[in-house]
Formats: sequence, C-alpha cells, structure tokens
Amino acid sequence: MNRTLDQHAQTGSDGQSEDILVDVDHISTVFGQGASAFSVHENLDLKVRRGEIMTIVGGSGTGKTVLLRHILGLTKPSAGVVRINGIPAHALPAEGASARMGMLFQHGALFSAFNVLDNVAFALREQDSLPDAVVRDAAIVKLQMVGLKPEHALRMPSDLSGGMIKRVALARALIMDPPLLLLDEPTAGLDPRGSDEFCELLLEVHQELGLTVVMVTHDLDTLYALSTRVAVLAEKKVIVEGPPKEVITFKHPFIEQFFLGERGLRALEPAPVAKP
Repeated sequence: MNRTLDQHAQTGSDGQSEDILVDVDHISTVFGQGASAFSVHENLDLKVRRGEIMTIVGGSGTGKTVLLRHILGLTKPSAGVVRINGIPAHALPAEGASARMGMLFQHGALFSAFNVLDNVAFALREQDSLPDAVVRDAAIVKLQMVGLKPEHALRMPSDLSGGMIKRVALARALIMDPPLLLLDEPTAGLDPRGSDEFCELLLEVHQELGLTVVMVTHDLDTLYALSTRVAVLAEKKVIVEGPPKEVITFKHPFIEQFFLGERGLRALEPAPVAKP
C-alpha cells in the first residue's frame, strides 16, 4: 500500500485535491505480451501539487522515465490514468502541447542544425501566429532569463559548453510559459560548480514563473537543493512520498542504500563555511 508522509492538501467536494496539477491515478504499465509480458508499474499513485518541485527517484528499471512519458502524454498506461489539470494526458491534443508543459532532456536534445535562437524559438515559431521579430524578441528574453547574452543567440550547439547547452534547453522549454516543467537528470554531465549554478537558476526560474516541476534525478545534491517533496519508486509503485528529510526515515532497502549510504550522508551534511 502506498504510504504518504505529507497529506496536508485541501480537498474539494469530490475528494480530489483542488491544488493538484498532475494526478497519476492507479496506473499499471505492462510491456510485451503473453509469456514475455512484464510490468514496471502496478497500481501506482502520485499527486503533484501546483507550485511544488516533486522529485522522482528509484533504482534502475523502476519506470521513472516511463512515468515521465505518461505525464507528457507520449505513452498511455496499460491501466489507470494520468491527468494533467484534470484531463487525461493521453487525450490532450498535440497542438499547444508546449504551452501546457516544458521538457528539459538529460543531454539538452538541441537541434544540431539550428542555432541557439532558432532552438529556443522553435515552438513559438511553429505556432505561425506572431511576426518573426516578436518571436526573436521572446527568444532573447528567455535566453536572458537563463543567464545567456544576446550575442550567444547565433552560436551553434556544437560551440556550446555543457552548462550553456542546459541553459539553452531550459530557455526552449520555457518559451511558451508552460505551468508545468519536467526535468530528466537536469544536472547530469555538469561539474560541481556548474551543477550548483544550474540548481540556483532552476530555483530562480521556479519562483519567478510560479512553475510546477516534476524531476527525475540520481544526484542527491540536486535533490536536496531543489525538492519540495520526493517520491520513491520501488516494488512497481510509489512506496513513500514526502519532504526529503522525512522520506529518508522510511524503512526500505533502497532508501537505506540511496539516501543513507556514504554518498547520501555526505550530501546531507551542510557545506563547510570558508574561513575569512
């Protein structure tokens, strides 16, 4: 049975929490058929509140990326439903998808043949409803929001550092001002300083735009820096969810290994204060 540590959301008359943006409702996900069929989710529940940063963690093969794909509406669960703002994700039209949610892929996934500005402007330009000058200005604004300068706009992805690729990809994900942002390993491939700077940027953007964020990460420093709540996937479901410091008290082998091993305990320690 799913155990929730933090259950303070108010509920409406229908029992559905009024502040829920993403509702993963008793989903099961099965791949294959017949004797070769296997499931990655069984009766999985998860609710993401408006304005929070929900981090999903779990061991290899627990279906974290599959769950993101269900939220995006790219795939449909074998049973159950994922709702975005009350509407089944798989039933949402492809048109206007980038205005509903943005996606930051692990390695940026920039279009290699497009320069920075064209990458950021892509979704807005596809709407074909605004003058090109307005589209360009909007892209420049988003680039500045993520800490890049207008002179970066004409660079090609091959000329960018890993940190700059992440920033361009974030600007592209936000070009349509979506209320929901999905992050897949947002600090993967960055050095410690770059990771810290990107986390600070994500917090600034989250606060400035009032975003709801669903994040998958293996990086504990990123998890503790960003997460409002954490959901742990194991045994084909969410075994526990809540604020990070409460989740680590839940007795389970994965939690003990992931959060309470040497690496996890080091991430929990406060950073040393530099001597004057």
